[in-house]
Amino acid sequence: MNDRAVSVLEKYDIEVLRSWKGRGAILCETKTGITILKEYKGSGTRLLLQQKLLQEIKENGYPWVEEILPAKDGELLVKDEDMVSYYLKSYSQGKECNSKDIGDCEEALRQLAIYHQSACLPKLEEGCKVSRFPLEEEMEKHTREMKKVRKFLKEKGQKTDFELLLFHHYDFFFEKAGEVLEESRKLKSGRETKEARLFCHGDFQHHNILMNESGVFLINFEKFALDSPTRDLSLFFRKIMEKNNWSGVWGQRMLRAYEKQRPLSAEERLDLYYRLSYPEKFWKIINFYYNSSKVWIPAKNLEKLEKLLKQEEEKNRYLEQNFRQWVLQ
Repeated sequence: MNDRAVSVLEKYDIEVLRSWKGRGAILCETKTGITILKEYKGSGTRLLLQQKLLQEIKENGYPWVEEILPAKDGELLVKDEDMVSYYLKSYSQGKECNSKDIGDCEEALRQLAIYHQSACLPKLEEGCKVSRFPLEEEMEKHTREMKKVRKFLKEKGQKTDFELLLFHHYDFFFEKAGEVLEESRKLKSGRETKEARLFCHGDFQHHNILMNESGVFLINFEKFALDSPTRDLSLFFRKIMEKNNWSGVWGQRMLRAYEKQRPLSAEERLDLYYRLSYPEKFWKIINFYYNSSKVWIPAKNLEKLEKLLKQEEEKNRYLEQNFRQWVLQ
């Protein structure tokens, strides 16, 4: 363990038996279990709210979440000699959810549904300053960003292979983004919606789902947000479906696993359809490209774009066959 980590851990009332590096942090074995020390760049106010959220979720019937541990002085954030902030959390060893194992993915969504049932916390929501992320506003922001990058590419002179392929297919995805946004606005404006609002995990993907003999343990709640439960569901669902070529069998089994615990409302089904229809993956590829060095473009970018183009037909077919009827109801 380096001197900086030692100086930070001395501020906690724990006895470290051994330590090792992992997950971009330092894992510590103590007499009471495993803890993880991580650097923190957010605000102390948000971290305090995160601690309260995790406590409330446990008390509301879902104990399989991490816990933020206070230092000896009661503070959640501690600083090293260079004034870098850290915080300490509980941890559970286990394997990550395997995105290629349908059983793992079904269990992950079953657990997400149970978590969502415990994450509706009106008392905590009162007076809490956590921004919501209305779907249409988020899609509108991403579409504006896509328009800006489109203009940049159009005016750029010599283009790399990645940029040529990106520019060749740009209009298709840009128009798709606009169509989904417009259709979502029209249909939702004509419906009386009663959206559920709860504290979403915010980053529910296989890396943050640990599995062992005791069950499932959810970690890394730093991106928690007040939003529709479909925020978590769509993120996990889309990523897993992309990794499995938008298999109809996988989609059916995963949604069934979630709905056995928590059936989706008509509004949530509609919301999920639009979240999956929007070309989010394309936006992520161009956003990463535009905000990084354009002198050297990693080969991985080209691979991701080529994979996206190959899967687009399968994705659209899957959504048309399994989701489109929700829009027409």
